[in-house]
Amino acid sequence: MPDTSPRPRLPVWLRAKAAGSPAYLDLKGLVAELRLHTVCESARCPNIGECWHQRTATFMILGDVCTRSCGFCAVKTGRPAAVDEEEPERVALAVSRLGLQHAVITSVNRDELPDGGAGVFARTIEALRRLCPGTSVEVLIPDFKGDLEALRTVLAAGPDILNHNVETVPRLYRLMRPQARYERSLELLSRAHGLGHRATKSGIMLGAGEEAEEVASVIRDLASVHCRILTIGQYLSPSSQHVPVARFAPPEEFARWAELARGLGFAHVESGPLVRSSYHAAGQAAHLGHAPDAKPAGGSAGAPSTHGEQAALP
Repeated sequence: MPDTSPRPRLPVWLRAKAAGSPAYLDLKGLVAELRLHTVCESARCPNIGECWHQRTATFMILGDVCTRSCGFCAVKTGRPAAVDEEEPERVALAVSRLGLQHAVITSVNRDELPDGGAGVFARTIEALRRLCPGTSVEVLIPDFKGDLEALRTVLAAGPDILNHNVETVPRLYRLMRPQARYERSLELLSRAHGLGHRATKSGIMLGAGEEAEEVASVIRDLASVHCRILTIGQYLSPSSQHVPVARFAPPEEFARWAELARGLGFAHVESGPLVRSSYHAAGQAAHLGHAPDAKPAGGSAGAPSTHGEQAALP
């Protein structure tokens, strides 16, 4: 049943920049012209106004319809269209025209495909290498239902950063990620490290009903599988049909989690109410030795985000 209770009032620290600047409209036109999708739009990211004003976006490949129905996500669920074989080249063209130093590519889940879409990820990375040789590449991938060969396919294309979000604590997976498994997500990150990839990344949301010790346990689990970058942000329910927000974590709580994560050895932590997976992504890449021309973000806590793929402001 949909949640019919009144939506909680947003605290002041969750105010985001309004969309509509000339640069924002320019980027919107480019996305439409090249027939591309962005997670910024599809997932109703609250930071789209700020992000697109800076002429940067997170591109979403494999269409805009997901085969899964996560309780936190605004991306459409249903039967996806056929794979667009020319999409990788158009993504690379968009990155080239934007002059991005660091490109972030994500996707919907495509569980009906034999490889879960791994081949399209690989072709997109390869297209970026050809057309944008000076651009570092980050991919935010699904779990591929635990398919090791699909992961090998993506890694063989040589992404600079491999991101896969655990999203929430294990107890809440039935609500938040009913078609995923926490252990499988950890295994993916562990396997990537075992296959020689040394720049892995993951993220978690606060405010869906988790307990403090559960959050600490997830951070420790991610450290144990050699995850290098961690993002922590506030969960914001996209609609009354989605999991409701249980609470709004204050900025000082995000700062405490960042301190714990750094103490466990994470190379870079972004932790704040409006942080999303691609927050300061170019700076994170520079911090790990990629994207040498990008300014490192410094791992700030409690700052507003510039990217995202989670949920909309109510």
